[in-house]
Amino acid sequence: MRKADKMSGIISGLQSKWPRPETELQYTDPWQLLVAVILSAQCTDKRVNLVTPPLFERFPDPAAMARSTFDEVFPYIRSISYPNNKTKHIIATANILVNEHAGKVPRDYEALLVLPGVGRKTANVVNAVLYQEARMPVDTHVFRVSKRLGLSTGKTPLQVEMALMKLIPENLIPDAHHLLILHGRYICKARNPLCNECPVTAFCSWYSKNAAKSIM
Repeated sequence: MRKADKMSGIISGLQSKWPRPETELQYTDPWQLLVAVILSAQCTDKRVNLVTPPLFERFPDPAAMARSTFDEVFPYIRSISYPNNKTKHIIATANILVNEHAGKVPRDYEALLVLPGVGRKTANVVNAVLYQEARMPVDTHVFRVSKRLGLSTGKTPLQVEMALMKLIPENLIPDAHHLLILHGRYICKARNPLCNECPVTAFCSWYSKNAAKSIM
């Protein structure tokens, strides 16, 4: 089977499970999404969603965050991973937004990448979610699922991203990103994948080599 046909079958199968895929991070504007994605690095969306409501109530926009201090912000996010660095990052990012972007989150990809705490994955998420741009953020779920399904043999997130960008039709990339994350989060789990609940076992390289043999 050609990889393009395989990818098409996988997307269709995952769409049957999640017909309206979207981020599970809770936000109401670009500022909140940017902060939530920065905080989500190596942390679950569930934990971030517990932290952000009081954080956003206290610091509703970049200007409010830019006026803050480390000691004011840290208590709000101390329960997530790497709170020291992330506190510094969101305060510094807020200052750049206020001083260089009139308090707005820039759409320009390169401008996003220079913000503290924003790497390629975070910039991809922001532009894919806010503007439906053809971006493929590769987190641990996408990385794992792509390799298990046999969509990429890439050894780095960037290599996996490039492989997926070649396989997925441009108009489907924003949704495909969410579909792969949801699949990895709820079905194709790292330790105990729920193959009996998977809608795409017919296309899965890992299943054909491992799970299918174990039940024979």
